Amino acid sequence: MAERVRLEQDGPVAVLVIDDPPLNLFGRELCTDLAAAMDRVPDEARALLIRAEGQVFTGGADVHVFQGLTPEEAAGFTRELLSITHRLEDLPIPTIASVHGLCLTAGFELSLACDLIVAAESAQFGLVEVVVGLTPLMGGTQRVAERAGPARARELVMTGGLYDAATLERWNVVNRVVGDAEMGAKSMRLAQGLAAGPTRANGATKRIVRAFLEHGVRGADERTPEIASPLFATADLQGAVKSFLEQGPGKATFEGR
Repeated sequence: MAERVRLEQDGPVAVLVIDDPPLNLFGRELCTDLAAAMDRVPDEARALLIRAEGQVFTGGADVHVFQGLTPEEAAGFTRELLSITHRLEDLPIPTIASVHGLCLTAGFELSLACDLIVAAESAQFGLVEVVVGLTPLMGGTQRVAERAGPARARELVMTGGLYDAATLERWNVVNRVVGDAEMGAKSMRLAQGLAAGPTRANGATKRIVRAFLEHGVRGADERTPEIASPLFATADLQGAVKSFLEQGPGKATFEGR
């Protein structure tokens, strides 16, 4: 039986592939596999790209999972889902979701946990849990609010509508919209470019943004010295400063150290 979730490696880029046809539905097994895959991202990876096989990124959650759940069981399942979100957000490397076709509910929420979302022009997104009397469980509501503001989050979740990639780019939910035919190549090019950058500095940037989201501007200011100062001991910074002074800007190469 083919793996529902597999990890591949393309140079310094780890690629997490969701492949559970026909709709890549998020059932218990796929969620378990996703959590395990997050823990297996190689230490040497310098970026993570998430993509899916098939006609859709995902048709969303497998509703069979919800049938017969008690509130107590649902609370435990929700914590399991959020642990996937947190594992992804806590990775110290840039993360990119490459989205095509439909991207609904849990799959959309997985994308929102990435640093960047690249979407095909034809992609459609939705947090449509309202159709079964539910609200998003994997952190999607608050992460749309984080990117687009609370009013847009309420609209997107309460209406249960489908939104095209261009609309969500205007709302700052999606970072880039690209043509369908060039989707794979452009997503990988972005991932490779980030992987070629100063990995430790990128990780520091993620931590400072997180400090801002949790504690505001002044809170992030307080954390910046302890987060940024260790970069001065890295080979990447020392080599880049030397290169800048001797050869000018833009000539340095980085090794992630």
